[in-house]
Amino acid sequence: MAQLGKGKLNYRCPSCFMRDLDIDMFYNKDTGIYSCIRCQFRGTEEQVLAGNEDVRKKYGAMYERFTKFDFD
Repeated sequence: MAQLGKGKLNYRCPSCFMRDLDIDMFYNKDTGIYSCIRCQFRGTEEQVLAGNEDVRKKYGAMYERFTKFDFD
């Protein structure tokens, strides 16, 4: 998906990514703000990176196989 202006990278919207939607964000060079075209999320690069780091917790054990369940 194209960006409004070329930023460093195409970042995914953390709000949409939490709902398993892969939406790239637009970058405004003048203000330094990233904004999503699908939802209302707007933020700086630091806010976007922090939000994407929170989403990664959801997939932390994706490659582990759980064979023993000790719920008793």
